[in-house]
Amino acid sequence: MTGATNSSGKAAGVQDAGLLLVVAAPSGAGKTSLVRALLEADDRVQVAVSHTTRPQRPGETDGINYHFVDLPAFQALIDDDGFVEHAEVFGNRYGTSKAALRACLAAGKDVVLEIDWQGARQVRAAFPDAVASIFILPPSLKTLKERLTGRGQDAADVIEARMAKAVAEMSHYQDFDYLIVNDRFEVAASELSSVVHAERLRRPRQSSRHEDLLGSLLGSALETGPTA
Repeated sequence: MTGATNSSGKAAGVQDAGLLLVVAAPSGAGKTSLVRALLEADDRVQVAVSHTTRPQRPGETDGINYHFVDLPAFQALIDDDGFVEHAEVFGNRYGTSKAALRACLAAGKDVVLEIDWQGARQVRAAFPDAVASIFILPPSLKTLKERLTGRGQDAADVIEARMAKAVAEMSHYQDFDYLIVNDRFEVAASELSSVVHAERLRRPRQSSRHEDLLGSLLGSALETGPTA
């Protein structure tokens, strides 16, 4: 993103770019519902639509929920270095377009990615100064299994496989900046929104956004450094 320009014509630095929100969770923890609530409440955030080889489910729309592609098309994107991250989950492939993501961030847009811990690690390595990572936990394994079963979309053996994988995924919680326990949905949604607002107010971002204001307030002090 180095060398991009913002709407004022100035060279855009890392802190001028949009915020990249990485949200991960085990299947059934409520990640998708929480992200949907964030998008409805905050029009400054947009979702990055991932590519996937998994079958399209009832009610899903190509280009909105995912870009549904076959395996050869997915592999072609890998070969062209087209993904900032990609992973295989339960036999299906998922990936995030590198070009689309960079364009959004360079334009100053805040983008949220719903990915697993492996993808989060790849994105953090690619955009170390732009990422805020959040991991969503269920309140208990019992609740998690009830949520997975309540979907009515998967067979019992698939649910058991997802439960086993959930424990493995949750062991990577320490890789993330924030933890949210999705017990009461309204509380978890409010906490996710609070993370976004706090990240926008970090000093490096605010200093870059309000460079002119700081100059007018402090004048020559910015050149000479803080006074005692």
